Amino acid sequence: RPELAIQHFSGTAVYRKTFSARPTAAGQPLFLELGHVKELAKVRLNGKDLGVVWCHPWRVEITAAVKPGENTLEIEVVNLWPNRLVGDSKLSPKLRRTQTNFPAGSEQPLVSSGLLGPVRVLERTPN
Repeated sequence: RPELAIQHFSGTAVYRKTFSARPTAAGQPLFLELGHVKELAKVRLNGKDLGVVWCHPWRVEITAAVKPGENTLEIEVVNLWPNRLVGDSKLSPKLRRTQTNFPAGSEQPLVSSGLLGPVRVLERTPN
């Protein structure tokens, strides 16, 4: 059963991961492919801001930031608020976190959100 606090989350979630990279040939570009994201992601690798991705192909070049050995990846993902509205519709008005005139009922399905992946490092962009 999914965690109730997470399934109705709306805002920014931060994903952190360390990974090991091997040396690559000089001039060989590397890319981080995020797979699929709902809704946008800001990417940092080893403290270097690599920008924001908000649409397909959900990919950033990491050549200038990656180093042989251990690397620290941080991805901030911002999602929309439909799931929060569904969660709030199940609460008494005093406990709700949102104020809206949108009639989202608890019978509404939850939408996919977050870093859905798969996340992978690519040595060249796929065709």
